Amino acid sequence: MQSPKVFETPSESSSHLAAHHLSTWQDDENSHPVWPRPEGQRMQKVLNPMATARPRMNFLNPNEKVMGSVLLNDSKAAMRSHALDGGGIRGNACKFIWWEPNTVKAALVTCGGLCPGLNSIIQGVTNCLWRDYGVRQIIGVTAGYNGLTNPSENEWIELNPELVSEIHMKGGSVLKAGRGGFDASAICDTLRAHGINMLFVIGGDGTQFAGHLLYEEARKRKLDVSIVGVPKSIDNDVLFVDKTFGFDSAVEAAAGVIRNGWVEATSCAKAVSIVKLMGRDAGFVAAHASLASNLVDLCLVPEVDVELDDIFSYVDATLERKGHMVIVVAEGAGQRHVSTGKKDASGHTVYGDVGVFLRDTLNKYLKAKGGRTFYIDPSYIIRSVPITPNDHIYCARLANNAVHTAMRGNTGVCVGAVHNIIIILKSKLIASGKKQLKIKSSTWQTCVQNCTMPDKLSGMHQADQKGYAQAE
Repeated sequence: MQSPKVFETPSESSSHLAAHHLSTWQDDENSHPVWPRPEGQRMQKVLNPMATARPRMNFLNPNEKVMGSVLLNDSKAAMRSHALDGGGIRGNACKFIWWEPNTVKAALVTCGGLCPGLNSIIQGVTNCLWRDYGVRQIIGVTAGYNGLTNPSENEWIELNPELVSEIHMKGGSVLKAGRGGFDASAICDTLRAHGINMLFVIGGDGTQFAGHLLYEEARKRKLDVSIVGVPKSIDNDVLFVDKTFGFDSAVEAAAGVIRNGWVEATSCAKAVSIVKLMGRDAGFVAAHASLASNLVDLCLVPEVDVELDDIFSYVDATLERKGHMVIVVAEGAGQRHVSTGKKDASGHTVYGDVGVFLRDTLNKYLKAKGGRTFYIDPSYIIRSVPITPNDHIYCARLANNAVHTAMRGNTGVCVGAVHNIIIILKSKLIASGKKQLKIKSSTWQTCVQNCTMPDKLSGMHQADQKGYAQAE
């Protein structure tokens, strides 16, 4: 009889980027597996059921990597973070996997605020587990981490393809996303008590950092569980990945609001429409929506600090030239003018309302000139819209790769696209900061050009940019 083949873990030439794997959690003489399994199975390859069902399917070499940069002789302004210089392990299905599918009991949880595509991710993970791997125990945990910390107080849903077949047609989350409630010890107790050995965590950087803490607690206990995250941020401010799911849908909705603002501005003499969009620390939604609408004269983002006098001068020049104006402002822009000095219960800064401040300030300035403003704050509207087709495709890729990653035995990781290829990154790395719009990136420079913004309002005069700048 042939001896069991040893599982080939991904190359760890770059320990910084090497994806955590359950093969490093071997039992010592004083510990025992949480879930019983045949002797030797831990280090034995399991044939992926898709290799039989889809014999012509292309499976990955588990050592495939995606490099951080695809440019040669690139300018300093265009360089990506050096954190990816060692390359990230590529996602997708491998011919041999870690988990025996009939032993898997999976759970999904959505945390934080709403974002277009949550239901698409839930649908995709459920379908891939059920149809491709034959997993029949799939739990939808409601109310975010609260549902895992206090399962007796929150309803769980048994998921299957029939139940999720049409949920992508509407916004929101069928699992009722929730904030707070994280307790790593209590959640590990819940996973052990219910025999859950695969957990998919859908949420922002805070959620993914919590996923990292959960991974550490599970490792300390030698609790066999694959914890895989799908990063979520309507602001598109998740580090290292090209974009987050739901971002394109939010931009499309925001562009529609801008068009409404343009109608108002063009229907009144000397009118300025102000549209406030999401973006606490990053101006991606504002910049992309401005580009998508092609109707914006001034885009204000958190990454660029501007003076009110420069705004007034540009408003005068634009009204003189066109007779109307459209301004888009991200919610985190100009905070030094509206600072509250307050923190919320989680320790996050409470931002002042820059949109209302800009409206009131411009109204006062324009009153003597016979002008006026129209103010539109779509608030939660753009985050609750149904997902767009292109965004749904991206969600399907992320969901499938999250499942493939878990089945490969990875844990404490997230999946995301780099150069439009899905890779596996440690959750701790994803949650180590926030991505910001780079002033000298092609996206921002194109936005500045299309809006015909002067240098003083574009940030081009600023020598350096603070924060986690990443070319986009």
